[in-house]
Amino acid sequence: MDENDISYLVRGAIFKTYHTLGPGLLESAYEAILIYLLTEDGLSVRRQVPLPIIFNKIKLKTGYRVDLLVNNLVIIEIKSNEMLAPVHHKQVLTYLKLSGIKLGLLVNFNTSNIAASIHRKVNGL
Repeated sequence: MDENDISYLVRGAIFKTYHTLGPGLLESAYEAILIYLLTEDGLSVRRQVPLPIIFNKIKLKTGYRVDLLVNNLVIIEIKSNEMLAPVHHKQVLTYLKLSGIKLGLLVNFNTSNIAASIHRKVNGL
């Protein structure tokens, strides 16, 4: 399964989660449901994966964590904010760069239009 196949399944799980629960919950609730649904789809999902920074060949433990890492190929960053800020998009791009992963999805569940609130981010490597 490649990143696009995984992304398709993730989007389906996001839609199902949103249409079942609706907006306004904490990020942790959406995270737990996505883990359940994606695992049911046969995917490997890791939660709150530490993301160190390597600077001048020194590994720094900084406390950054990827919300969900699916099949070690796709990062999912979950938000439940009134509005996404430009920094949220940059955050996902930086996570991709630091991890060497190609594809990330930024999703904001606190919305009236979930389709417009899923943002695909690609690492140019």
